[in-house]
Amino acid sequence: MNRWGDASFEAHLPPETVLNQMEMAVIVCDRFSNVIYGNAFARQLFGFGGDEVIGHSILSLGIAEEDHEQATELAKHVLKGGVWEGTFCNLRGDGTTVYTRAHAVPLRHPSGAVDGVVIFAREALRSNQRDQERYGLMERIGERLAGSLEVESTLRSVADTLVPQFADHCFIDLFSGDRLYRRVSRHAGGWEPPPGTWAEVGEPVSYPPGHFSAKAMARRDAVLVEDMIQHRFAAPSEESRRLGDAMGITSVISAPLLVRGELLGVMSLALSNLSKRPDPHYDSFDRDLLGAIASRVALAVDNALLFEEERETALAFQKHLLPGDRPPHLDGLQIAWRYEPARPLESHGHGIQTQVGGDWYDVIPLSAGRVGLVIGDVEGRGARAAAVMGQLRAALRAFAQDDKPPADILRKLDEWVRTMTRPERMRSGWNSDDLVRPPLVSCTYFVYDAWSRVLEFANAGHDPPLLVVDGRVEELSFESEGAMLGVRGPGMGGEILYNEETSVLKPGATLVLYTDGLIDRRPKDDGDYYTREESREMVRAAVEAVARGGVEAIANAAYEAVPGDIDDDVAIVVIRTAPDELAVEERTFPAEPIMVSEARRMAADAFASWGMLDEQAELACLLVSEVVTNVVLHATATPAPRREMVVPVPAGSPGRGGEPLSAPPPVQFNATEFTPGAFEAGAFDGGAFDEDDWDLGADLGRREPPTKEFRLRLRRGADAIWVEVFDSDMRLPRIRSAGETDEGGRGLYLVDQLATRWGARPTSAGKAVWFELPLTP
Repeated sequence: MNRWGDASFEAHLPPETVLNQMEMAVIVCDRFSNVIYGNAFARQLFGFGGDEVIGHSILSLGIAEEDHEQATELAKHVLKGGVWEGTFCNLRGDGTTVYTRAHAVPLRHPSGAVDGVVIFAREALRSNQRDQERYGLMERIGERLAGSLEVESTLRSVADTLVPQFADHCFIDLFSGDRLYRRVSRHAGGWEPPPGTWAEVGEPVSYPPGHFSAKAMARRDAVLVEDMIQHRFAAPSEESRRLGDAMGITSVISAPLLVRGELLGVMSLALSNLSKRPDPHYDSFDRDLLGAIASRVALAVDNALLFEEERETALAFQKHLLPGDRPPHLDGLQIAWRYEPARPLESHGHGIQTQVGGDWYDVIPLSAGRVGLVIGDVEGRGARAAAVMGQLRAALRAFAQDDKPPADILRKLDEWVRTMTRPERMRSGWNSDDLVRPPLVSCTYFVYDAWSRVLEFANAGHDPPLLVVDGRVEELSFESEGAMLGVRGPGMGGEILYNEETSVLKPGATLVLYTDGLIDRRPKDDGDYYTREESREMVRAAVEAVARGGVEAIANAAYEAVPGDIDDDVAIVVIRTAPDELAVEERTFPAEPIMVSEARRMAADAFASWGMLDEQAELACLLVSEVVTNVVLHATATPAPRREMVVPVPAGSPGRGGEPLSAPPPVQFNATEFTPGAFEAGAFDGGAFDEDDWDLGADLGRREPPTKEFRLRLRRGADAIWVEVFDSDMRLPRIRSAGETDEGGRGLYLVDQLATRWGARPTSAGKAVWFELPLTP
């Protein structure tokens, strides 16, 4: 009988044979930590093919840099006669990572001296290190999911985390309606499936019954296919099945994306021959891990979908409140505009926001071809800012139709903004005294006349626009910055002043209007931010580089001038004046009846020179006669006779010579001479005005009225003509309802019915009555 440790004759085997059959790596190092032996399993575990590591340091086994200090500690400890155990991270030659659990003992000479180190190693299949790695994967996915509220970026970040560390292939499919669509298809090493095989991103996916992904969605639980060779599943298509066989798919996990009981889609991971792994198969631990990951992904996707729905609602809301995509065609102007909401960003400690704000702009056709332009920004973000913006735009459009100066329009708009308060419910209950303050709004309102090239404007705390003249870029100077609209809250005294300013734009001059989102909080590469002046200078340089290009090119250059994601929404409006003068005829006439025919003759000559059709010209001349007749009749009408009353003297009172009067004399009136019939209905109004509309007492002290004049101005545009009649009378006309037997009262009624538009606006010297007629080619 043999003792333990004594082998029988038949059991004698060479040590090399025994070592190479061990399912454990055996590495022998000398006293200088150089590898002198490694068995077959060591070559498989550490990923080297032959003896290339023999004679080299133990670090040649691919020990990760962060574990170099640990390897040095191992050698020191064991060479002193101790035993060492620990875990290493090893990088293989193919780029994959393996965690190994090592047990090191001294290699002793028969004399007892320590000659080297013997290391026994195996993969840390269920070691604490691997568990920490998997749970670390969960933490990294959680961090990435928390950093985005966009569906696409959320899904991409998940796939980037799982591939190639945990999978060679990652597919994420989401429902849209009742159909499943591929949203992510990510593969190790940048490999892409050939077209027509596996579904590409954006294509619909249909899993047949019995497919592991179909089972996962039906069972509402993760499904593990540990070994694909032992299980055959129906594939979505024959091409899909062939590619799977060619790729050597070894193991698959498919998990449903469930949130609040709703199935959003399915996520699948697969291992294949795209990368070399010690064990290319998933197990139940991996299935549970992916199930937990899928739950987090589903919640993140649901939040992202809700956020995108809110964002799309706010965007659609604002898009319909702003002007359309294409600017209108206006005489003497080229116009381009651009609105860009910011991407969802975590901003100013307020969490992730929709970044849809209150930036607004508008181009408003006014009387006689003049144009109103506005650019502004409502404080705050989200749907409420967009709603306030919409109300502001509508109010300004209404106020602008009065054709008052820009400063007057801003004063009216400021008063309107001050009324935009509402009670707010406090946490402790309702307090009617607690009001939300009015929104703060910055804006600049311009009125441009393309025929005279005069630009009038008033500012309410907005940044000045850029002015491009002959390729040079500078700011349009504002003499007064002006206070923002709404800065004076309800109940506050004082008056906000908005100053009227004027500038003349040269032919071909360009204005670049923008909101502060273009130059605010743009991040640098070092994490700092550009200052407003740095950003403004970059915008100037970019605009100057394309100054002689089109307005669209200028708008794009301005938007792209400052690098980095925008922190606020941006509105840009670019306008360029015409290089050529527009057709205009103008003449001043005495306000006499005979001048009506002269004015009509002037209009007829102008219309003929502009190539108007005879029918159009006749209609235009008719309306010119009506408006001019009104002005002449009211200008030449003699005021009411001035009556001088002699006060009666009581009887017995002394007369001029001192003699007493026997009886009071009768009251006498000395009337000035006036034209008979001057007060007949229609004689004063020329078909437009009532006698009651005129202040007949204004000239009671004037014996002879001064000579009055009117000015006729005709303008031709590309699609219309405008007629304006100016006079010194401050009273604005109104349409009368004439009776059947009335001789007048129908003049403005004809203008109202036959003209495209008509109106009257006050001027510094009186008023202007205007109308518009289309030009038919």
